[in-house]
Amino acid sequence: MTISASTIKELREKTGVGIMDCKEALTECQGDIDKAIDYLRKKGIATAKKRGGRATSQGQIQSYIHAGGKIGVLVEANCETDFTGKTEDFTNFVKDIAIQIAASSPVSIDRESVPADILAKEKDIYASQAKASGKPENVLGKIVEGKLKKFYSEACLLEQPFVKNPDITVQDLLNELIAKTGENIVIRRFVRFQLGESES
Repeated sequence: MTISASTIKELREKTGVGIMDCKEALTECQGDIDKAIDYLRKKGIATAKKRGGRATSQGQIQSYIHAGGKIGVLVEANCETDFTGKTEDFTNFVKDIAIQIAASSPVSIDRESVPADILAKEKDIYASQAKASGKPENVLGKIVEGKLKKFYSEACLLEQPFVKNPDITVQDLLNELIAKTGENIVIRRFVRFQLGESES
């Protein structure tokens, strides 16, 4: 099957991925652009996993102030090289993450970094709710599991729907940038301030 240059160009504009990768994705997906985008996203996840162990000591810290100075965010994202850390793509990514944090107030970056006390409290609440529902004992665990999954999708930054495109998660956005730059990229840490909020 011959893939037209205009189709390759369209896919490249939508994904930011290199020409050869776009051509390969379109060939694999018989010229279907939507399927090719999914194909590249999955490939990006595989690439991200391969690069996960590489050192990240470069990057940026960005800030975002929202709602007339009532919410403020500082976020640090790291990459492997100074070159990538200074690109427009990387800068925009870190700014988008700061906006995401301001809008969706995550508890942590990922599941592993949810504070143990918060997780224990959530599990207790879900277990009590499950028992109170009167459902059979053998399904209570599944109910708690389902509620925990929803909690993670709201509380963990990487699992949240991306505010600028809810069809993808923040992890998908990160994987796309990793695939595009060829570098390991991590969101290292963040802090979110809300006016009048007490220290917990």
